[in-house]
Amino acid sequence: MQQLKWLTNIPKKKLYYVLATAVVGVGIIGSVVWKEHNRSQVVVENIPTVRTTVIDTTGVAQGYTYSGEVRGRYESQLAFQVNGKIVKRNVQLGSNVNAGDVLMQIDAKDIVQTVNNYSAQVYSAESRLQLAESDLKRYRELLEGGAISQSQYDQYANAYKVAAAGVQQANAQYSQGTNQLDYTLLKADKPGVVSSLSAEIGQVVSAGQVIVTVVQDGEREVEISVPENRIEELRKAEKIQVSFWALPGVTVDGSVREISPMADQATRTFKVRISLINLPPEIRLGMTAAVSIADKAVQPTIYIPIPAVYQTGTTTPAVWVVADGIVNLRSIQTGNYGKDNTIQIISGLRQGDRIVIAGVHKLTKGQKVNIGGDSL
Repeated sequence: MQQLKWLTNIPKKKLYYVLATAVVGVGIIGSVVWKEHNRSQVVVENIPTVRTTVIDTTGVAQGYTYSGEVRGRYESQLAFQVNGKIVKRNVQLGSNVNAGDVLMQIDAKDIVQTVNNYSAQVYSAESRLQLAESDLKRYRELLEGGAISQSQYDQYANAYKVAAAGVQQANAQYSQGTNQLDYTLLKADKPGVVSSLSAEIGQVVSAGQVIVTVVQDGEREVEISVPENRIEELRKAEKIQVSFWALPGVTVDGSVREISPMADQATRTFKVRISLINLPPEIRLGMTAAVSIADKAVQPTIYIPIPAVYQTGTTTPAVWVVADGIVNLRSIQTGNYGKDNTIQIISGLRQGDRIVIAGVHKLTKGQKVNIGGDSL
């Protein structure tokens, strides 16, 4: 109350001067405080240190590896020569067979009836021949006695020839029928192993339809598929080695025996057969094989750590290249995987480029960085 009385006793004009002075003082103090606050909030740019490496090329022999399958050099694809229904099967996949073994049999009832018909025709033709032969003998005697004319005798001589030809025709039909009967048995033509069965008992098959595949005993090969741009390199390859997925410690030398003259319609690749030299006994048909082919030409090759590759979604692979302390993306084309978690770079990098090899997904285009690390 005393303070309020004191304020009321001050003249109004003097009171206004006091309040104005107080307001100005407060403004000056606030301005000073604000400047000191801004001075303490100076932004310090954070430049990260990244792990980098300098690209260096090495001269190595470029190689390619193709996956394939162990096959036999000679494979017989067997089929029936007549139509019919399969009634018997004597082999399974992997069965060993010898030449002449019956693999399958089709129903021969209709063919048996045909053979019986041809047999009856043979008997009939032979009977007509015997009658024609008897007539010819009698009429020859009559001709010699002058009882008949030459023209009458010629008629019976011609009838004999027709009867003889009829016998030959009937015998030929009978032989054909017996051959058809024999065709109801599917036999192996060479000793080997059954590698494929494409029909079962009860199935009706047509003549020429492949039913059984028999891999003949003897040489073994690896069949691979090679793109057209590698055919010439394959022809000139000096060394070919074949390894097997099921036999890690086994590696054998190989040689190109055959290259298909036409590309496969589906894959557009060429079938190539690689002969195996000094084949170990543990190699089996159908095994998965890897055929490694070394190019005799020495070419500069770049390998970088796989974590250095930057790729998101469907974008092409790229790497962060550091130049003047700033990172930028550069597209690359990758090749085969190398040792120690590396990958081959076919194009996009050259010797002397410095790239980021760790934390590539944390960087942005144009970002400043501090570099570290050694060259590859």
